[in-house]
Amino acid sequence: MKCLIIAAGRGSRLKHNKPKPLVKLLGVPLIERVIRTAIEAGADDFFVVVGYRAEEIENFLKELSRKLSVPIKSIRNERWSELENGYSVYLAKDYINEPFLLSMCDHIVDAEILKKLTQCRVEDGSVYLAADVRKGFEFVDIDDVTKVKLDGDVIVDIGKALKEYDAYDMGVFYCSTAIFDALGEAIREGNSSLSSAIKILGKEKRARVCPIDKGFWIDVDTEEAYKKAERHLLETLKKKTDGPISRYVNRPVSTFLSRFLVRFNITPNQITVFSFIISLVAAFLISQKSYLSLAIGGILAQLSSIVDGCDGEVARLKFLSSDYGAWLDRVLDRYSDGLIILALTVHVLHYNFSLTVVVVGFLALLGSFLVSYTAIWYDELIKRKNLKVFRIGRDLRIFLIFLACLFNIPLLILIFIAIIMNLEALRRIIVVY
Repeated sequence: MKCLIIAAGRGSRLKHNKPKPLVKLLGVPLIERVIRTAIEAGADDFFVVVGYRAEEIENFLKELSRKLSVPIKSIRNERWSELENGYSVYLAKDYINEPFLLSMCDHIVDAEILKKLTQCRVEDGSVYLAADVRKGFEFVDIDDVTKVKLDGDVIVDIGKALKEYDAYDMGVFYCSTAIFDALGEAIREGNSSLSSAIKILGKEKRARVCPIDKGFWIDVDTEEAYKKAERHLLETLKKKTDGPISRYVNRPVSTFLSRFLVRFNITPNQITVFSFIISLVAAFLISQKSYLSLAIGGILAQLSSIVDGCDGEVARLKFLSSDYGAWLDRVLDRYSDGLIILALTVHVLHYNFSLTVVVVGFLALLGSFLVSYTAIWYDELIKRKNLKVFRIGRDLRIFLIFLACLFNIPLLILIFIAIIMNLEALRRIIVVY
């Protein structure tokens, strides 16, 4: 599927020193976000119309094309400053001769919305606009958004100044090549906006909407919209399977760190390894006999747990998620868990060398591993059934160890972990059954 992206304008309201398509939102340029999301929706051949500071954008797109292994062709719009966005679309007429996805470079839209849009049938020469039919959607700038008036699903009028309207223009279309004919007609009449062509097609009942009533989208056209988009993307880092400590203690700190880390060329796997190294230092300190070493080790263990959330967050924010990265994270987490619980057991053995302590430490280790092992099916069940449960997992376990080290009650917490983790594993077996 071909995808045409309009990126010719100056974007002066978004006050950055870069051309708007190259403005980074949480470490990823806007144009790259649009392209990666379109790839998720099935697009595999891209055309980008550039104008303002075209050479910079073209150089970036060449490198992005190599990195993503998809063709990205730049089309120059030399009249970007005098004509409206419809002319940019019209310039692609010689490159596209089949149905295609059309997007603006500054509209962030969920991939699921694009997938729904591209299921529309345009074989009869229609154009479909993704239109938000929700009233009061919090990410819409009501004074700036393009409004749409409908007769059923047919667009009868479109524009920013409409007083009566039924939906909001989301800035993404699924088009037949009829859009080029309509744009040619509009341009000859002296109207070079995309909305003018939609009105022409609307009169022929060939401009329709794909109604959208859920999902996220935003036009990143102003500083305020930029901040809203940033807040939303950070909010989406929360997971249904987050335990209480992860959700209310770790996640606020890890997202703060991730917001900083995405600015640098740091990979999620590097963060995973760094978190593991912190846990190794923590385990060594916890295994020592002194309280000071125990307390510092506990703090580092909790810090490792927080940093461990950053790898997945950075991966999702920068489109760097991978099966290997997720697997590596799970493997190193198990090593980390085992070594920290072993270290806590060794610390207790310094003061109470007995078989009972060894058994308690073994049961704590066994229960921890079983809870981690059962997590894959259990978490999948939570997501699939949309269950709301109190989740006992690694976040709580490490936090309890942190408290044990801080308040110098290692044996008590070892006993508690041994009991609670094995009971949780048993409970999951019953729930999944």
